[in-house]
Amino acid sequence: MANDLFGGLGNLGGGLGGILGGLAKNLIPGDTPEGKVFSAQSGLADLQNQETELLLEIGRQAYGQNPSAWPQDAKLKLIMQNIADAQAELDRAKAAQEQADAAKAAEDAKGRCPGCGHKNDEGVKFCQECGASLAAAGPKFCVSCGAQLAQGTRFCGECGAQQ
Repeated sequence: MANDLFGGLGNLGGGLGGILGGLAKNLIPGDTPEGKVFSAQSGLADLQNQETELLLEIGRQAYGQNPSAWPQDAKLKLIMQNIADAQAELDRAKAAQEQADAAKAAEDAKGRCPGCGHKNDEGVKFCQECGASLAAAGPKFCVSCGAQLAQGTRFCGECGAQQ
């Protein structure tokens, strides 16, 4: 039964199946009947994956030569549109996540000392670690290339110059 589990997972083409398969190779001696069954199942799964990949390549080439000749063309176009829509949704979700991360970083930066980076309590005017003023300063620019820098930056992200 365990061999059926590992053999079936081998069809995943890597990922969890590859990890479990690798563990099983180390746990199941190859000279035992179980090891031989596992090895045969693993080899079969690899060959089936190769066959599937080759058939996909052949199908893509055949479809690409004359898409309208295939009765599944309309369904494939709908699936491709659904994929594009799902990709757009993923892109929107990633952008929203990046905005949330930026907002969190901006919130975390509040009260942080521009000199030493220490996180100070709200309302404190001087850093509790190094004594530097926490008064809101204007934007800081690189001494070498002029790029705008975040407070507390020691090296420019554009040109690498020490500040």
